[in-house]
Amino acid sequence: MNIAGRPLRYWVGSAVLKTLGWEVEGSAPSVSKYVLVAAPHTTWWDLPITLGVGYVLGLDVTWIGKHTLFEPPWGGFFRWLGGVPVDRRSSLDQVQQMVELIRSRERIALVIAPEGTRGQTPYWKSGFYWIARGAEVPIALGYLDYRRRRGGVGPMFQPGESLDEDVQRIRNFYATVTAKHPEHFSNIRLRAR
Repeated sequence: MNIAGRPLRYWVGSAVLKTLGWEVEGSAPSVSKYVLVAAPHTTWWDLPITLGVGYVLGLDVTWIGKHTLFEPPWGGFFRWLGGVPVDRRSSLDQVQQMVELIRSRERIALVIAPEGTRGQTPYWKSGFYWIARGAEVPIALGYLDYRRRRGGVGPMFQPGESLDEDVQRIRNFYATVTAKHPEHFSNIRLRAR
């Protein structure tokens, strides 16, 4: 549905951000498929603000969430927002499922919050990295900076042969981004697969 030449999601995103006092920085990546890291993730507010930023930028937002979010009565609404349920208890290879999802679409910004929870953890979940490698798409570093109340998409890179170098690149970028609850922002470390 388009209103005044813009999709309905744009107007929803604009309304959410304006109501919460947030602004969008930058522009959408020029590639059609990528994994978009959503960080930091320390509050439930991160989801609506991230979606608002994505919709205003015109991203083809698809995000994964805990399967229980998609149960009635809200399941249909979350799917409309671009959500895809994931059951973390399942033994199915979720990385491969997401690789296939990316391959099946002409355009997609697969949004993943690697912290996986709003509390601090010793490691980020590395699935986003292996999904990008498997689908042969770049990783874009999305951010919400609560100190400045700005969100956007930072640098993009193709994951290479050195996990350590890629993690350092990610760590360097997020060093200047302030979480809502900085004490809950997890260490940016990935386990080798």
